[in-house]
Amino acid sequence: MIRLSPETLDRLPADIARPAYDRAAVRTGVVHLGIGAFHRAHQADVFDRALASGDPRWGILGASLRSPGVRDQLEPQEGLYALSVREGSEDRVRIIGAVTGLQVVPEDPAALIERLAHPDVHLVTLTVTEKGYRLDPASGALLADDPDVIADLADPARPRTAPAVLAAGLRLRRERGQGPLTVISCDNLPHNGARVRDATLAFARAADPATADWIEAGCTFPQTMVDRIVPATTPEDIDALAQRLGVRDEGMVKTEPFLQWVIEDRFAGERPDFEALGVRITASVAPWEDAKLRLLNGAHSALAYLGGLAGIDFVHQAVAAPTWTRYVTALWDEAETTLSPPAGLDVAAYRRDLFARFANASLNHRTRQIAMDGSQKLPQRLVATAAARVEQGLPLPHLALAIAGWMRWQAGQDDAGAGFVVDDPLAATTRRLLDAAGPDPDSRARALLSLTAVFPPSLACDPAFHEPVIAAHGRLCHAGARAAVEALVTP
Repeated sequence: MIRLSPETLDRLPADIARPAYDRAAVRTGVVHLGIGAFHRAHQADVFDRALASGDPRWGILGASLRSPGVRDQLEPQEGLYALSVREGSEDRVRIIGAVTGLQVVPEDPAALIERLAHPDVHLVTLTVTEKGYRLDPASGALLADDPDVIADLADPARPRTAPAVLAAGLRLRRERGQGPLTVISCDNLPHNGARVRDATLAFARAADPATADWIEAGCTFPQTMVDRIVPATTPEDIDALAQRLGVRDEGMVKTEPFLQWVIEDRFAGERPDFEALGVRITASVAPWEDAKLRLLNGAHSALAYLGGLAGIDFVHQAVAAPTWTRYVTALWDEAETTLSPPAGLDVAAYRRDLFARFANASLNHRTRQIAMDGSQKLPQRLVATAAARVEQGLPLPHLALAIAGWMRWQAGQDDAGAGFVVDDPLAATTRRLLDAAGPDPDSRARALLSLTAVFPPSLACDPAFHEPVIAAHGRLCHAGARAAVEALVTP
């Protein structure tokens, strides 16, 4: 079937929205690192609407730090792709035209460094996942023993990691007399702006201290919070859309109607009229971030590990069962005591909306997808919440079960005995710890509690934390996730 492209837009059905602006007049004002599905369903949606409003400055150069997959999907389509917004039986499709170019960093790092120094560029955004920053999840420090970090420090002109790419691009920008940039991390890292700033400065100081001083003086790294559920696109999704469009789109993404983006009001230069586009600009992002990480993301991870162990494939299947609904409700009750809600956030309404979003069966959000990279996600999604409960002197039975679910997941076998691959950058480490601990559930849980990248030592040594976690892990090993959840929520 013929591909989606500017030449085939006129073949699309009348109900398919498409760019009404002149793409030839669009300037590339955004460089995005990590042009995966989430960016194409979230920030690119916002920038596309900025272009549609008549502001041509916000085209996107998308760069992949490793795989050429997205470039190979979108380049034959000249950056066009479909955004499928699904709720119930409704599926609204819009063609996004904001992507003006695509690069794969390892193929030509100098080309991306050159683009970062272009005078039209004002913003850099990132969705490289938690592990893409090469930071210790607990301390936030650079992973000094990471091979790519070592290579970047040795050869800053050929960067591999996101902070090193930024440092190299900003150095060239300074040398050419261009203005500073705003760098916006859109990943679920606590204090994401400060972390990417510190990592970028570490690389800049190693290569050129004057550039580090210039970055500190002028560039900004606002803290942000992003929220939109974006399940992985399947071959069946692509085939079904092709039948609807009459052309094939290899780069489509699917998502829900909800979109939230909160950005700290710290910009180094030009920006879109974010407020008119529905983005919240605020003096403090942290309260919004905590609510999202501890309610939405915390519940997602709990359902991923416990539901996945119980053989539940999709989030909507889990929350359709009263037992799991009661569990999520109780988990949120524990987490809510650790929040300081900002003005404008009604936590009760937010929780109701989250249940409706989780129940959106048209998304088919897989528990296995959410379970990926758990060692990078657990500290901010569940461990920090548990630490706050311990500090308050409050019990944490539902949080403990969720954390124990991650531990049990590291064995690579669900409750029915089916094996799976533990997709995590620390999978080899957790496997080694479990093998050394032997078959005893308590010993295995203690072994994983020694993993300082996930559990701060002071917390892991606190009986108020480790005793309920170890006990919950034992229940999961002996009874399985479904029975453990049922026992916990049954009066």
